Amino acid sequence: MKLCDDCSAWQWLDAYRGKRFSGEWPTLVELFEINVERYADSDCYIAMTPTYECFSFRQAEEKIKGFANYLLKKGVKHGDKIALTGKNSPEWAIAYYGALFAGAVIVPLDFLLHDNDMEKLISFADAKILCVDKERIDTIDKDGKLGLDKISLEPGDASHPFILDCQVEEEQPRTLPTENETAAILFTSGTTGTPKGVVLSHKNFVADCFIAQSQMHIFHSDVFYAILPIHHAYTLLAVFIESMSVGASCVFGKRLVISQVLKELREAKVTMFLGVPMLFNKMIAGLMRGVRKKGIIAYGAVRSLMALSGFIKKVTGKNPGKKWFGFLLKNLSLENNRICISGGGPLPKSTFRMFNELGIDFVQGYGLTETSPITHLNPIYHFVLTSVGRSFPLEEVKIVDPDSDGNGLIYIKGPNVMQGYYKNPEATSEVLRDGWLNTGDVGHQDADKFLYLTGRAKNVIVTEGGKNVFPEEIEDKFQLYDEIGMLCVLGYVVDKEMKSEGIRILIYPAEKWADEARKAHPSESKEFIQKRMEAIVEEVNKNLQPYKKITRVTVIDEPLPTTSTQKVKRFLVAQKYKED
Repeated sequence: MKLCDDCSAWQWLDAYRGKRFSGEWPTLVELFEINVERYADSDCYIAMTPTYECFSFRQAEEKIKGFANYLLKKGVKHGDKIALTGKNSPEWAIAYYGALFAGAVIVPLDFLLHDNDMEKLISFADAKILCVDKERIDTIDKDGKLGLDKISLEPGDASHPFILDCQVEEEQPRTLPTENETAAILFTSGTTGTPKGVVLSHKNFVADCFIAQSQMHIFHSDVFYAILPIHHAYTLLAVFIESMSVGASCVFGKRLVISQVLKELREAKVTMFLGVPMLFNKMIAGLMRGVRKKGIIAYGAVRSLMALSGFIKKVTGKNPGKKWFGFLLKNLSLENNRICISGGGPLPKSTFRMFNELGIDFVQGYGLTETSPITHLNPIYHFVLTSVGRSFPLEEVKIVDPDSDGNGLIYIKGPNVMQGYYKNPEATSEVLRDGWLNTGDVGHQDADKFLYLTGRAKNVIVTEGGKNVFPEEIEDKFQLYDEIGMLCVLGYVVDKEMKSEGIRILIYPAEKWADEARKAHPSESKEFIQKRMEAIVEEVNKNLQPYKKITRVTVIDEPLPTTSTQKVKRFLVAQKYKED
């Protein structure tokens, strides 16, 4: 089947070229105005909780322009920085676009950061105004040293204005941004150390938004669901901007709690569901547990039908799963779903396969904040289970210094590659040269431009035999064990002189399973849990090459530190559990 590799996803923009925009790509401001013209009365932003809110594209634009005029009247100038942090909400969206419509640069920040860390990033980014949920408004910059003007994203804070009340109807003089100017500064999640401010232009976002659509068709009739933190590049582009680009609806979820997620998926009739591997693993594991309870015959029949459904879909392109397994999909609130997208980490191919067999078009992707962020997607009509996806038009990928297996550093060049790191030319020059970005990831690509990841270059473990082992490869094998809550694979020194390492795993057991184990084995629960974890490691080791086998197992009694998208902060783990 022919892969979609043309520019049809964005050809419709030509009708607005020279009228609504004059550059190669429209800015985010111009693209929003184009879609207000196309879909003025369609739902744009929706919140289900704590109370139902809905803004049409026209209503959203009115609030956005009113807020932009408010900012300009307060003295905000072209290129000024405005910080934004809070739970997912329409008000967050209005603040984001209001800053851009004022010609400012938006700085989205992780709401889970401690006040001190938040203040450091706000100061570093030179932000003058902070838009924030009311619960944090009096704790951030409490002593006023940053001199921030604060605007509440929620009503009810008497000492600070509420964003929906910050409306000025009278048009204010402004200088609108151009496509190559900075739209946002996104701070990396910090899994590898001090966060860096990734500078992304309007062109970066808009180009990435449309070239990604070469591998995945989205429509005005779609309903996107923003449940992951929206400050993160993944949700920001793949939900927030993608939905706007085609005039689709964006539903904001506030809490990553499975029961609430399922409720909102059903009530909002979500068609585009974006999540991380952990979420999809939990959903499919829970579903299969329910099927097993029906008995071995029922379970065997369902799995046989799933295998047949997957075969038919792969060979013919037809998708019988939705009809065959509608009764199961209702249990996951996916009866209205069209596409599920997984990103932010490696997904077990078994999870990928099972969702496809059930009739869900499941898409796995790859990218970095530095690439706006998406660079690869698995096309729903030609997916490869073991690949993170196929590269996009207008994008180049090369593998540098490949080893005997073809794995080398992945470099990417294209309109979605960042401008650089904010106020950090040294770090920029380390990863960006002649337009090529060194991703820091290792892998290989095939003749059809599908990419296969091995791991992060800086995480590599060098064993006694001189073999390179990537922790991510091993960690991936544990994803479907319900007894494990969190884990991290690290190297430990075997021979200081030879600089060789062994492979160690830290495991934090799943809390529910561990609680049940303590009740069942009150006098020897610690030993029981340790033995079960070691047994799981032994199972995994059986299928690993000898030099990749885990030789040291440590069960820990507290959760590992993670980012807001549930990635383990490996550098902090390595520091805390360092072995001499």
